[in-house]
Amino acid sequence: MSRRIVGPFNRVEGDLEIKLEIADGAVREAWVNSPLYRGFEQILLGKDPTDALVYTPRVCGICSVSQSMAAAAALASMQAIAPPPNGALLQNLILAAENVADHLTHFYVFYMPDFARPVYEKEPWYAHAHARFKAVEGTAAREVLQARAQFLHVMGTLAGRWPHTLGLQPGGTTRAIGAAEQARVLAILASFRRFLEACTFADTLEKIAALDSEAALEAWAETAAPTHGDFRHFLHVSKALDLDRLGLGTGRFLSYGAYRFDETHTFKRGVFEGGRASALHTADIAEDHASSWLVRGGGPSHPSRGLTLPDPDAPGGYSWCKAPRLRGAVVEVGALARQVVDGHPLIMDLVAKGGGNARNRVIARLLEIARIVPLMEAWARSIHPREPCCYHGSTPAEAEGEGLIEAARGALGHWIQVRNGRILNYQIIAPTTWNFSPRDMNGQPGVCEQALIGAPVRAGEVEPVAVQHIVRSFDPCMVCTVH
Repeated sequence: MSRRIVGPFNRVEGDLEIKLEIADGAVREAWVNSPLYRGFEQILLGKDPTDALVYTPRVCGICSVSQSMAAAAALASMQAIAPPPNGALLQNLILAAENVADHLTHFYVFYMPDFARPVYEKEPWYAHAHARFKAVEGTAAREVLQARAQFLHVMGTLAGRWPHTLGLQPGGTTRAIGAAEQARVLAILASFRRFLEACTFADTLEKIAALDSEAALEAWAETAAPTHGDFRHFLHVSKALDLDRLGLGTGRFLSYGAYRFDETHTFKRGVFEGGRASALHTADIAEDHASSWLVRGGGPSHPSRGLTLPDPDAPGGYSWCKAPRLRGAVVEVGALARQVVDGHPLIMDLVAKGGGNARNRVIARLLEIARIVPLMEAWARSIHPREPCCYHGSTPAEAEGEGLIEAARGALGHWIQVRNGRILNYQIIAPTTWNFSPRDMNGQPGVCEQALIGAPVRAGEVEPVAVQHIVRSFDPCMVCTVH
């Protein structure tokens, strides 16, 4: 038996280290460490509540809109305000644009380059993977970065800028949209659709979104050569490497619900466990500090009463990350969780047969792209130029709020307490805080820590490639994790 520290990880947002205990050529135990403390929850104390709209987007440079949306939702809950139809449509478009861009970046820039590693050079599929996905040098990099840059013009048009927009507000958006801007957004979406249907899927988005079982997915993949479309090539490689056997999660999934409009969520809100969905009760969420370098504060507590005070000498601590739990249980969040809770038949079938694994997490992200872009087109067409985009409210001097949204990586929650017109407490649970949490007071490992158990380690590997595949399947954002 040996122990090894893997990290820092390249192609991961932020700092991450993982300690592995290895025996008989496989990972026996894992400890995930988020080594960088940042302190946004302390920065916000004593500030005007609306300052959260300025500070929280700075938590992250790649999912700042998600932080903006959660802060706006928390303030809206205190102000008892909802946006007009145009405002809700524009909020959804802005959030969806960031989420889709994140999914695209994860697939092409973070995940697929691992298959161009020299460790795979004897595999029959390697030559194409190397030419197409090698970091920086592959043909995909040039194509996708250009397509992504053009797609993110949606942000400039609707939100003014990205990242760190101030266009998202509790009552909608500050950017009024006319017919010219509406037409521009639709043209951008049409161009992005052409890229996806030519390169990523080599098929229509509707055809991908309609796949309803693992058998249907496999049959679709076999209708053309493995190199015909990047999604098809991923499926070919993942089958050759048995990625469906890597990174098994807990089997419990959580989604706060995505893209709210008309009092409903486009992707449902809830919990999935034991083969069935159930309602989410946010009072069941608690944060545990037992393995964190944080002041313990008397045991697990609901985030509305949470405490975030650094204590680098805390006994038993090995991470700056907290351990959020739902009714004391470890749950997975992300695109896979969203699609399971929403009941998409393809993801339901994949999870029923193989659980939450490395392959299924990537498939869920690509499926979401195929589902979201047509939704964005419909939302953009539904905007009524010159009608209101924002309603205005005021924050009571004494109030509490909760903002729950779905970022690309999963469930993101903001909780705020206001006293005498100032922020008394502000707590954030980011998606990667759920997935990369340390052990809790009962010794339960977090999602990633559990998923790494059993990962194969090849002789002589310093940074096991299977570990890399599993870790990146969650698309971790460590700066959000420790915010």
